[in-house]
Amino acid sequence: MRVLYWDCFAGISGDMALGSLIDLGVDPGSLQSLFINIPGCRIEVRPARSHGIAGTSVRVVAKPNQPYRRLPDVLAIIDTCPASERTRHLAKSVFHRLGEAEAKVHGVSPEEIHFHEVGAVDAIVEIVGVVAALEMLGVERVYASPLPMSTGFVRCAHGILPVPAPAVLELVKGLPTKPMNVEGEMVTPTGAALVAVLAAECGPMPPLRPAGTGYGAGTRAFPFPNMLRAVLGDLDVSVSRITETIVVLETNIDDVNPELYPYFIERLLAAGVREAFYNPVAMKKGRAGVKLTVLTEEKDIPRITDLLIQETGTLGIRIHREERITVPRKIYKVETPFGPVRIKVAQIAPGQLQAKPEFEDCRHLAETTGTPLRTITAAAQKEAERLLSELAVAPAQG
Repeated sequence: MRVLYWDCFAGISGDMALGSLIDLGVDPGSLQSLFINIPGCRIEVRPARSHGIAGTSVRVVAKPNQPYRRLPDVLAIIDTCPASERTRHLAKSVFHRLGEAEAKVHGVSPEEIHFHEVGAVDAIVEIVGVVAALEMLGVERVYASPLPMSTGFVRCAHGILPVPAPAVLELVKGLPTKPMNVEGEMVTPTGAALVAVLAAECGPMPPLRPAGTGYGAGTRAFPFPNMLRAVLGDLDVSVSRITETIVVLETNIDDVNPELYPYFIERLLAAGVREAFYNPVAMKKGRAGVKLTVLTEEKDIPRITDLLIQETGTLGIRIHREERITVPRKIYKVETPFGPVRIKVAQIAPGQLQAKPEFEDCRHLAETTGTPLRTITAAAQKEAERLLSELAVAPAQG
């Protein structure tokens, strides 16, 4: 699995995140082409140095006097970007999280928030650019270090605010942080939102084989390198098992039309949970119901519990944490006579690989070509077996 680890020793902001990925080798011209529908907008990329470390500085140049924007305005701009559907979806998720945080701070709904700084064109470019750059690098999972919480004050459109900014504290709920005896903003709302939405876990660097390192430069002067370090690599396949903590959410439902259960699962999976399923249960007074179970991450508890309450009408959700053991896996893309299909290859033991075609890819090809699904899955499985044979001969090239 290709992963990226953000080492936030000097914090994280939108421009630092984008700079770290460009420093890793993402072509700025490919990113610039995503914003052809935003007149007068361009990305300036320059080499930078801080305390002897070389990196990349990114600045977004846009027309002056940009209007304050509400969430629907921002989402409409993102929809005009010629990026992949996945990139647009994740970028909008970041802005949704920003809107929720700002709304909580100011006591209004997300739709009423004027985004001010984070709604300016530069933030839109940074967020869409970061998500697109991760896709260009083939990153399948993002990790981040604990976020540093500094002190002092910062001037913004609302006036002078304490550091960490109130929106940042909302965004880092459930994430590990560390105190820093440093004056000045180290984590911006945009940076915090990127970590909150994109990072699967925050903690030490996972076991990986580094393939490259990039440094995104910040603008403030600190007594240490003001850089965001991005480490790109593959999860170390010599580690046959990975232990992680997963959050389990459960609720019992007995007063909902059963036809809605599949819809609940679709909504939860679209929201980014790890897994969602339901089982029939016998409840009090002999009522038949289901137990809806969701596997998610610590940082997503507020968002997913809100979704569960809104969609199901449940009055209570049980939360517990469990350790689970997973095996390293990596996604490959193969060509079948009907179109491309992703293959998930897992190392179930040292030297022993297992491959499985992604069902959604097969179903999409069946729907678009009119070919029976079983024909496509058989062709995909045949290519998966061929891929396993190639990997067994040349595992170092996998």
